Amino acid sequence: MGLGLLALAGCVRPSGEPAGPGKPVAIESDSIRYETGPCYGRCPVYSVTVRPDGTGMFEGKRFTAVTGERAFRLTPAQYDAFAAKLAPYRPASGQVRYAPGQKNCEPAVTDASSVDVTWTRAIGDSQGLYFYYGCRSEKNRPLGQALGDAIEGLPIHDLIGERP
Repeated sequence: MGLGLLALAGCVRPSGEPAGPGKPVAIESDSIRYETGPCYGRCPVYSVTVRPDGTGMFEGKRFTAVTGERAFRLTPAQYDAFAAKLAPYRPASGQVRYAPGQKNCEPAVTDASSVDVTWTRAIGDSQGLYFYYGCRSEKNRPLGQALGDAIEGLPIHDLIGERP
C-alpha cells in the first residue's frame, strides 16, 4: 500500500498542479464577436468581442481612431442589450451567409462593407452570421439596419471614431 501511495504522489506536484507537459486549458466563457470588413473608401475596419462578465476587447484595424487592441468594460445592461439586438438573427447552428452570388443576396452592389458576427458558448460550439451590406434586397434591409445599429450601445465610440 505504501508503494501505491508513493507512486500516486509522483503524479502531483507539491503545489497541487498536475504533472505533465502542460497545465489544463481554461475554457472561455460565452462571447459575441462582431467584426467589420473593408469597403471601397474609408469604412472603419475593426473587431469587438464582448462577454457577459463585462469584459470586452476592441481591435482597430483600419480607419479607426485607435489601432491595435484595447480592453474595455461594459455593464451587464450593455451586454444584454447588444445580445438582444443580435439574438433574432442568430442561427440555430452553423453559419448563415448573405454574400454576393447567393440567393439571399440579390441584387448586390460591389465595394460595400460587411459584418461577421460569431456567437461562441462556453461549451465550445458557435454560430455565425456574415452579412455583406451590398445585398440590396428590400427583405435584407431590416437585417442590415439591425446589425449596423447593434453596436450603438457599446462603449466603443471613441475607439472607432467618426464613421462616414
